[in-house]
Amino acid sequence: MTIRHGGVKARLTLLAALFFAAAAPASAADTIQADTAGAEAQARLIVEKADLVRFPADGFQVDVTITTTGGDPGSEVRKYRVLSKGNTNSVVMVVEPASERGQILLMRGRDLWVFMPDVSQPIRLALSQRLTGQVANGDLARANFAADYNPKLLRSEKIAGDDYQVLELTAADRGVTYQRVIYWVREKDSWPHRAEFYSLSNRLLKTCKYEDFRNMEGRKRPTRLVMEDALRGGEQSVMEYGNMRLRDLPDKVFTKDYLKKLD
Repeated sequence: MTIRHGGVKARLTLLAALFFAAAAPASAADTIQADTAGAEAQARLIVEKADLVRFPADGFQVDVTITTTGGDPGSEVRKYRVLSKGNTNSVVMVVEPASERGQILLMRGRDLWVFMPDVSQPIRLALSQRLTGQVANGDLARANFAADYNPKLLRSEKIAGDDYQVLELTAADRGVTYQRVIYWVREKDSWPHRAEFYSLSNRLLKTCKYEDFRNMEGRKRPTRLVMEDALRGGEQSVMEYGNMRLRDLPDKVFTKDYLKKLD
């Protein structure tokens, strides 16, 4: 009986040792996976909060003036009115120059079209295509970093006494405005500070500074974006936002058939 009992006890000890030996690597892997998922969730939350600083989540209207200097043929001023809902659907109407009034950009998700009064059918555009100066179509029509990019927190930096979180945003697919973005967000209030935009070949295309934070529709938002050409020095486009107001914008507003009814 003693020998038999000892044999059972030995077998149980061996099974326990095998169990813990097998379980230990799985536990370590699970921990790494959980840490990775937590870091991704943290990075995405930072970007989502910064998106909400830039624009409301609800329907809104805002006027945008874009002034480009340093290029050829020289200074140029263009004005737009933007209607947006949920950072996914938007309508961009040309206000100035008067010769282009009536042109409208319609964005639904990542699909973008331009409608022109003298052309019967809408023309499909890319978000990355230049709108004017250093401003791409997507810079004005779609400002949804959280949905368009996979964020990764790279590091923290201290700038002028404030702590900033530096993120790398990698394009979710090739249809977004930029293939890679390095993004600085102030830690204490989620204010965007600076962005660097890169091409598919990892070439720096332009930089953007978020400036002149003012109260608009319930919170302080950047009302001046300075976009500078990184390839040809000296050319910059300044985007100035004003007259923002919340609007009830039903989904039918963001349809091709409804555009002619917009005022």
